[in-house]
Amino acid sequence: MVKRIGILLGGAAVLLGLWYVYGYGTLTPSGQPPLTSLQAGNFETLQKQFNDSSDSTRVIVLLSPT
Repeated sequence: MVKRIGILLGGAAVLLGLWYVYGYGTLTPSGQPPLTSLQAGNFETLQKQFNDSSDSTRVIVLLSPT
């Protein structure tokens, strides 16, 4: 019985994590542009936005799963 509850709680945790990453995790506060993934096709857009905001503080964070 305890093993069954552990499996159910583990499955619920995985589903909650997936919902957060793919659903709620992509929301941004009002007034902030939406999050995007950096890819070869949209690099020029990032570079233009970065260079256009040279009068303010800019931060780029690169995260790697490894």
